[in-house]
Amino acid sequence: MWISKKEILELSQGIQKAIEGECFDPRDEKEGSWSILKNDIYTLMNLEREQRSAAIEEKEHLSEYLSDISHQLKTPVSSILLMTELMEDALEEKQKEFLFCIKKEVRHMEWLVTALLKMAKIDSMNVNFHKDKVQVGELLDHAMESIEIILDIRNQTVKLKEDIQLVCDRKWTTEALINLLKNASECSDENSEILVDSGENPIYCWISVTDQGKGLKKDQIAGLFRRFEGTHKENGYGIGLPLALSIMRAQNGEIEVQSGMEKEGTTFVMKFYK
Repeated sequence: MWISKKEILELSQGIQKAIEGECFDPRDEKEGSWSILKNDIYTLMNLEREQRSAAIEEKEHLSEYLSDISHQLKTPVSSILLMTELMEDALEEKQKEFLFCIKKEVRHMEWLVTALLKMAKIDSMNVNFHKDKVQVGELLDHAMESIEIILDIRNQTVKLKEDIQLVCDRKWTTEALINLLKNASECSDENSEILVDSGENPIYCWISVTDQGKGLKKDQIAGLFRRFEGTHKENGYGIGLPLALSIMRAQNGEIEVQSGMEKEGTTFVMKFYK
């Protein structure tokens, strides 16, 4: 096979243009090794372009998460600094009150940073999910270890109606369930019961968490999974539900919101597609 110097030069110039960001398609409909080489070069350039786009997108996501962390930390940091200054001249009883508030703000800051870093890790696909067969009751037992104090303070209980076996990542699904239970606790009155149920159909297995709150209107549901949408909540930073959704989608799952009539509570359904 003979290849002219002109063809080699044209291919070289085209590759240089592609490196500089210009469009270049060296493919042709001919047969032979030279055409195969040009097709392989085109494939390689496309792969490089996709990798570059993915890197830029990941950088933008990281920048967005860092911006969110910075923005959300401003208020608690300012509060801590103010309370620290006031403690110097405060009475002993007031100092104890300030110290309690500072500890509370620090816990919230720790939760916020940890949750955002987890979400960033999941969204950038840097998490390996290991799916195993596990009982819903086992997931709930592990989740309860993290929210027992919250439930005790509000005198709330959690009841599991039906226990089934499903296939999921044990650790991360527990994390998602914790966040749904926290949300249910925040939305429910004191001395109430949170209902957890599970089941399956030909399409998916599911776990549901139903609170005893006032229910949600349709226009409220749309913003539930946007970060910091729920910052008005007393105990939350509006990051728990978005994190739970990221975990489910990373496992090819979904979370559906079923809001009953007013004062009938809201049900969050974790769907694990088969």
